[in-house]
Amino acid sequence: MRARLERLWYGDGAAASLLEPLAWGYGALSAARRRAYAAGLLRAPRLARPVLVVGNLTVGGTGKTPLTIYLARELAAAKLKVGIVSRGYGRDGRAPRSVHADSDWRDVGDEPVLLARRSGCPTVVAADRVTAARTLIARGAEVILADDGLQHLRLERNCQIVVVDGSRGFGNGRLLPAGPLREPLSALARADLVVVNGEPRHRSLAGVLPAGALRMQLVAQPAERLDGRGLPCELAAFRGRRVHAVAGIGNPQRFFGALADQGIEVIAHPFPDHHPFTARELAFGDELPVLMTEKDAVKCAPFANARLWYVPVSAVFSASDALELRERIMQRLRTVPGG
Repeated sequence: MRARLERLWYGDGAAASLLEPLAWGYGALSAARRRAYAAGLLRAPRLARPVLVVGNLTVGGTGKTPLTIYLARELAAAKLKVGIVSRGYGRDGRAPRSVHADSDWRDVGDEPVLLARRSGCPTVVAADRVTAARTLIARGAEVILADDGLQHLRLERNCQIVVVDGSRGFGNGRLLPAGPLREPLSALARADLVVVNGEPRHRSLAGVLPAGALRMQLVAQPAERLDGRGLPCELAAFRGRRVHAVAGIGNPQRFFGALADQGIEVIAHPFPDHHPFTARELAFGDELPVLMTEKDAVKCAPFANARLWYVPVSAVFSASDALELRERIMQRLRTVPGG
């Protein structure tokens, strides 16, 4: 079903029009909810520390998690005590839980484990991110960083960053379920910063992105064996070789394309986002290496072997955009009581 919808959202067909009445209903409910918060009928509790939210307007992966890791490290380098909150998609339970590098992803979600592991910052998941934020503030956090919290209106925010996928853009520009949009494109005007992941190639981005949008690249790092043995291996070592590429992320094609750009002959195996892998699904009946994303590696670690590798990615900005990003965020934080 998800694959069929994505073909509608990002293709040229007119079939998405059949879902437009449902999109109108979705848009009306979303707008009513936002108006209720604006009028004070629903309340977003004020927190004692500033909140920085990273999110997107579309369903699926845009690069939010790598950017959240980048921001956590930048803020920590500025001597700020950073706490990360996340919903913890697909986890068991709704109560707040602390996340550690060795946490079981089934208890806290796959992305939160990756956030805690790569950032080194205290991380808490909860269905109610306000509760998670308060937990971190009580433990000494000076800044709260919310991963994928743009539509979680109960969490009051002092700075909003919208991440846009340059290759897929906003698809057909329609709201769910007729298109991939969680909110109308007018929501871009509420963002303090817009970050475009990759070149803004998609036609839906023409004339829509603000003049001050920043550019981010996701750069693949050396591959690492899932069993932790041996040294990291440069992707150049796989050049000209056939590999199985596994990706259970929002946009698997981005991962497959990144490997192909390295001259690797990719046998692609896309899976749904947050897919709970089993060892059998990665047994392809040959001895070829298997390369996967770091998020997928969190779930595949229990059945690691010498054939399984993961490829970390890091968010990278030009020197000028990195400076602009840092200065604009710090300016927002300085204007907040307690910031």
